[in-house]
Amino acid sequence: MSKKVRLMQGNEACVEGAIAAGMMFYSGYPITPSTEIAEISAERLPRIGGKFIQMEDEIAGIAAAIGASLTGVKTMTATSGPGFSLKQENIGYAAIAEIPIVIVDVQRGGPSTGQPTSPAQGDMMQAKWGTHGDHPVIALCPSSVKETFDLTIKSFNLAEKYRMPVLLMMDEVVGHMREKIEIPDSSEIEIINRKKPTCSAEEYLPFKPEANLVPLMADFGTGYRYHVTGLVHDETGFPSNSTQVADDLIRRLMDKVEVNKADIISWEEENTEDADILIFAYGCVARAAKTAIKMLREKGIKVGLFRPITVWPFPEERLIELSKQVKVIIAPEMNLGQMVLEVERLCNKHTKIERLNKVNGEIIYPEEIIAKIQEVL
Repeated sequence: MSKKVRLMQGNEACVEGAIAAGMMFYSGYPITPSTEIAEISAERLPRIGGKFIQMEDEIAGIAAAIGASLTGVKTMTATSGPGFSLKQENIGYAAIAEIPIVIVDVQRGGPSTGQPTSPAQGDMMQAKWGTHGDHPVIALCPSSVKETFDLTIKSFNLAEKYRMPVLLMMDEVVGHMREKIEIPDSSEIEIINRKKPTCSAEEYLPFKPEANLVPLMADFGTGYRYHVTGLVHDETGFPSNSTQVADDLIRRLMDKVEVNKADIISWEEENTEDADILIFAYGCVARAAKTAIKMLREKGIKVGLFRPITVWPFPEERLIELSKQVKVIIAPEMNLGQMVLEVERLCNKHTKIERLNKVNGEIIYPEEIIAKIQEVL
């Protein structure tokens, strides 16, 4: 076994993780600050027999990736800011048609063109509610270069396992920062592939739920011919006007995530055993929070961190437990209050919650978190 130690940018680690997970097709459109993901994919994929295509816009970028996934290929697309908005309709299509795909959003300042080169965390609620209708969502949020590598692999594994789009919610800081990481040997990486039918083509029902409520998925071009649509459909894939079919389908799609939350959800805790104050932070802000905790602990102030790694579905049970033992939760975010809405919904009857928000294109510094904590003590 051989391991490689590399100095790597977050966006580069995303591509390396995707290739390690088995990505063989990338389609997208260049947009700051995610462009390196497209550039590196364009360089790396042809060397391993994969395909890269730059499409005419963001909508076509995700559409091509969806089409490639239907042929059995692991696919990814990446974007930022307004590009994430443009991809929403097809994210919904991939959700209802149960097509595995990974969508990376390297967040920047908004709305509209906003601040293309500045960090932000303004897309967190869009990840959950961006496309219309009730639909399942899995969204992961890294806070380091190594974690970007790891979570990209996990994103592919979850997409394949549950037949659905998975979002990797990076931010500009994580995307562009450089850190030393150790890339594991391929034998040490868990890879999950979609489950395929073994029955005859005539017996195959492409949307009949199997284990974990997930249907088996045949590759286009292998003799299994079936209908794919964005309309409500029955187990054959053909549209249906039946109210019962509609209810069964939408509830099953949601339950794919809901009943498997224990397998999906992950989070990080630091110094929560004796904490009087809890910082809720994610992405690059969690890095500032960890420094703030170290500085405050040196002064005898008992502060801990709760960092959701899976932001959707939200790790609510553990956060509720922690809220019952702390005096206050501080929620720093590079937006005007998005994930704090979940914190307030779950925890405001157990403890006090304070917001710390910044939308000027700058990161949140440890000193700002410390000042907020000292203000509420």
